[in-house]
Amino acid sequence: MESESAVTTCYRHPKVESHVRCTRCDRFICPSCMREAAVGHQCVECVKEGAKSVRQARTAFGGRISTVPAVTYALIGLNLLAYLAELLRSSVVDRFEMLGAGLVDGDGIHYLWDAVHSPDYHAEGLVNGEWYRLLTGAFLHLPPTEGTFGIAHIAMNMFALWNIGRTVEAQLGRVRYLALYLLSALGGSVLVLLIAPDEHTVGASGAIFGIGAAYYVMARRLGTDMGGVNRFMGGLLIWLLISAGLTSWQGHLGGLLAGGAVTAAFAYAPRNRWRAPIQAAVCVGLLASLAVLAVLKVSALRNGSV
Repeated sequence: MESESAVTTCYRHPKVESHVRCTRCDRFICPSCMREAAVGHQCVECVKEGAKSVRQARTAFGGRISTVPAVTYALIGLNLLAYLAELLRSSVVDRFEMLGAGLVDGDGIHYLWDAVHSPDYHAEGLVNGEWYRLLTGAFLHLPPTEGTFGIAHIAMNMFALWNIGRTVEAQLGRVRYLALYLLSALGGSVLVLLIAPDEHTVGASGAIFGIGAAYYVMARRLGTDMGGVNRFMGGLLIWLLISAGLTSWQGHLGGLLAGGAVTAAFAYAPRNRWRAPIQAAVCVGLLASLAVLAVLKVSALRNGSV
């Protein structure tokens, strides 16, 4: 008399009869637990374990490959939200624009900085400990009815960020791209502080000039045809000269220099296990250098030595 064969069941679902084994762990799996493999099927756990050992693709600069420029979208969104806040409350600009040193009276009228001033005036800007202005000013723009450009100020900056930011983010990856943007913005603000500490400045132009410098450095590193890239940089430099009489050229130049320095580290760091630490060290070093320059300048302003 022939004996009845034992019934085999899925290791994850004991009540489900199964006759297929995982090609990796050899356990029985039911149809809901099967995952296609190069040969046969694997269970869910083996697929997850195998994914851990798969090396994720990276760009030439060490960034993770992503098809969605999420950071560019987020930065544009933050700039637009800040602009909306300006429209709803005009005092936002006075409170958060980049300003190294200034005086304000009880009626809210602004005056040039003087280290020796009467109690009727109050210090404002970085000399008053408002260090956040170094970055917040880079997310503000001219109100619609003010300045040379008005609403065109934010429109042009966001158009430039949309066009070139997506390309740079795709190459650098999100983390490196965000570091580039913020350090470029900070570099622009610090150069404004060093050269024109009494100027009230707003705009993302410093960060965008930094992204422009990154675009150039990356193209050189990748061996791209430089014809179009050189024309782009030529236009950027021409605008830098023109802007000397219309906007804060110090912010533009500071962003350009900071962005170029950061991207050079991203592009030319050795492609081995030291790449990420070296890139991070350069970013931290630049941040520390900018911080030291800002602190020294503010201290000099408070003491009246400049």
